[in-house]
Amino acid sequence: MIFVAAIILGAFVGWRRAARRGGNRLDKIQYAATHAIFFAILGLFATILYYRLT
Repeated sequence: MIFVAAIILGAFVGWRRAARRGGNRLDKIQYAATHAIFFAILGLFATILYYRLT
């Protein structure tokens, strides 16, 4: 669950960041994808850590 939430949150953050910088639609998609991948990796580590500690 953390993994999926991290992907969605990352895509949203990337989209908003590109929009604030005045990017076009392709810039927004690229930022959203990059942030989604980064947040997914963080979410995966958080999920593994959570299951290891419980």
